[in-house]
This record gives sequence, structure tokens and C-alpha cells, in this order.
Amino acid sequence: MGSDVLTLVFLILGLFFIFAGCVGLYRMPDVFCRMHATSKATTLGLVFILMASFVHLGFSAVGLKAILAIVFAFLTAPVGAHLISRAAYQRGVKMHERSISDELKEQYPESALSESHPDGD
Repeated sequence: MGSDVLTLVFLILGLFFIFAGCVGLYRMPDVFCRMHATSKATTLGLVFILMASFVHLGFSAVGLKAILAIVFAFLTAPVGAHLISRAAYQRGVKMHERSISDELKEQYPESALSESHPDGD
């Protein structure tokens, strides 16, 4: 009985964070904010859903695979989001006009960005 309630709580939390990531994807103004919203929220949502499956299944083979999937998600999702946003910046995707700082501007001057893509894309 107690594990069923905990499973339900984890599932509801997971669905909430995944829904928040979807709303962030729709509402954020540029690709960099969208990447931040979706990578953080959906990672937490996935972790809560996998924790629900672990609580429900216990220390079985599938339950332990859920724990391994949580570790894998925490290691890969932030790295993937970072690489995608860095590639978007190098490709010349503009930040929103209300963005406060551009910390990569010193690392990637405008001339280096234009030389890497001579076709103007």
C-alpha cells in the first residue's frame, strides 16, 4: 500500500516536470532558453518516472535497470544539451534581444563564425 502511494507520487512528479518542459519549449523565446528548459525539466521528469518504476518493481532486474537509466540520463542529457546549444551558437543562431550576457562572444569572435560557414547560412 505504501509503495503504491510512493509510486503514484513519483509518477505525478515525473509527469509534472515533463509537462513543464513541454511548456518551456513552447514559451521560451530562443533556442538557448528552450534547450535549458527542456533538458532540465525532462531529465527530472524521466528520473521521477524511473524512480516510480523502481519503487514499484523493487530490486529486480528491471528495477536495477531503471537505476542505471537514471545514472545514464544524468550523465548524457546535460552534455547533449550543451553540445546542441554550442553548435547552434557556432552556426550563428541569434540570442533573444533581451538576453543579458553573451559569455561565448570572446571565445567565438564574429570573424571566426563567418569563416566557418562561407555560404552565409
